[in-house]
Amino acid sequence: MRHTIKTVEDLGWLIAHTGGFRSGYVTDVQMSKRRLFDEESGRDIPAGTTVSVTIRYQAYGSIRVAKLTMTGVTDFSLLEQEGADCSSLDVIQAEYSAGRLRFWFDPQGELYIVCDEAHFQEVSAPIASPNAFADLARWTFQGQTADGPTVQWLLDQLDEAGLPCFWTSTKRDATVNPTITPMIIWEGDLIPADRPTGHETNAVRAMLYKPLAGQGFGLMLRVLGSQDRQARRIVEILACHITRNFEGTCLVGTTIIPGHEWESWVTRNSRARSV
Repeated sequence: MRHTIKTVEDLGWLIAHTGGFRSGYVTDVQMSKRRLFDEESGRDIPAGTTVSVTIRYQAYGSIRVAKLTMTGVTDFSLLEQEGADCSSLDVIQAEYSAGRLRFWFDPQGELYIVCDEAHFQEVSAPIASPNAFADLARWTFQGQTADGPTVQWLLDQLDEAGLPCFWTSTKRDATVNPTITPMIIWEGDLIPADRPTGHETNAVRAMLYKPLAGQGFGLMLRVLGSQDRQARRIVEILACHITRNFEGTCLVGTTIIPGHEWESWVTRNSRARSV
């Protein structure tokens, strides 16, 4: 999901959609400054400041990671004194005044930003288990097309990769999760074909679900049980095929990655870990 925040109406949408990020927390803050070389003066001239804030939070039966990228920043304050933690949010405050946006991310104003406009990007998934934050730390994909992959399509990709699996559907009690259940299109476990029946503790849980707003689909893959090599390989294979065949956005931990950049991102991080 993407949305540009420029007006007071946009701010109203942001607060309504996120619930003010109530009980969330900031996981990452980044600032970048652009400079352009002026040939006449022979000097670098400031050309704008950008600040991005990544937030994990829960709202309306879903676990979410949002990235708010603020451009044209003229005032930026990040002050965390001993014993204080400005990463923990209650409800953010925001206002639009004189063509500027102002964000207070904590009651003390230790994280405060004034900017021209903000760009909102988010990946979300249903809260499918008690340990929702751990679930989201697996691999999540927010697709932009109307139709997502089928179970048979996933099985075919694994067959072609030499890692055949069989599928076991998961049934949820609608009375236990009345908010979550209607969102789920299908859910089940991918179990390697060479694994004996009844040894599903290291399977990969796959869930296809409806988006919280607009068109598209969501897909979440997570390893059940221990993180064995075979289960991780299933996730790696499917992640590559999904990003090649569907337009969308990936989420790993709190890192949002454009789908078309997924494989290059994996390569870069693999090299970094090997150094």
